[in-house]
Amino acid sequence: MIAFSDFQNPASLVLMAGPCVIESEEHVHRMADAISGIAQTEGFPYIFKASFDKANRTSLQGYRGPGLAEGVRILGGLKKRGFSIVTDIHEAAQAAPVAEIADVLQIPAFLCRQTDLLLEAGRTGRIVNIKKGQFAAPHDIHHAADKVASTGNTKVVLTERGSSFGYNNLVVDMRGLRIMADAGWPVVFDATHSVQLPSGGGGVSAGQPQFIEPLASAAVAVGVSGIFVEVHDHPENALSDGPNALRLSLLPTFLSKLRRIHQAR
Repeated sequence: MIAFSDFQNPASLVLMAGPCVIESEEHVHRMADAISGIAQTEGFPYIFKASFDKANRTSLQGYRGPGLAEGVRILGGLKKRGFSIVTDIHEAAQAAPVAEIADVLQIPAFLCRQTDLLLEAGRTGRIVNIKKGQFAAPHDIHHAADKVASTGNTKVVLTERGSSFGYNNLVVDMRGLRIMADAGWPVVFDATHSVQLPSGGGGVSAGQPQFIEPLASAAVAVGVSGIFVEVHDHPENALSDGPNALRLSLLPTFLSKLRRIHQAR
């Protein structure tokens, strides 16, 4: 099982990976098995990622997921099999029930300044992964971590996922990874949301997956504690964020390259 010390260990590079959203129970287990096997081969401590609700979809018609109760049940099945779990929470009331099955509670980028949400996540004692908002400066996001730490829980991770650059575009300032780390918290790079084109597909987000590997490679070279990547076996059929997902078949060479870069630092 994952521990906060894995994020603090300079010899390891934690992998958070899985489909954007829970599409079915069968798909969750199949993806977890496939990704964990690849991660183990490449020596990455692994946390399975999938959301039970995508509450910030561009369009009302977008698929959101199975919801809290069913999502917790499905992810709980993975937990019983020994998988570590990271999933989003959107409301303070979700923190406690999700903490029953999740090792890491993730705060979505749009909600990174929501004080009540951060405090309740901290009170669970779980690792809290805060996605840096597209609107937030790297030297400011530590305030969100400080809110969690005020509960006595200092197991906080900060994740970079790109900054808004005009309309429907994101850029990554690699200097920000070092600035965020200078605040004293482990930093993860989200390689797939960073190549997203928010709302760029006419009611859905588009993406530029060809930039996943070069951006992740640069982030590992700069020095991060982990990589976050949404992975799908058939991105063209994914129910959420398929245009910016990494195809499962590309994951072995992707992780192999990142491992070599990490070892060379």
